[in-house]
Amino acid sequence: MTKAKDLRTKDAAGVEAEVKSLQKAHFGLRMQKATQQLNNTATLRSTRRDIARAKTILAQKRAATEGGSTDTAKSHKE
Repeated sequence: MTKAKDLRTKDAAGVEAEVKSLQKAHFGLRMQKATQQLNNTATLRSTRRDIARAKTILAQKRAATEGGSTDTAKSHKE
């Protein structure tokens, strides 16, 4: 499991590399599930959430460097 604290210490390129490696791992797990070789299906859920966590932190880092806001809900309501 990837901790958000660890991801925040990395730069944007490091987080992108982490996302790519998590996506490769998730693909491998999906293939194992399809061929019924996967014993622990909970790993699919945890890798999917790790990918989402890393993508969220990456988006926050990009928004911070661009000076933009990550809150899109406010702009839709106004």
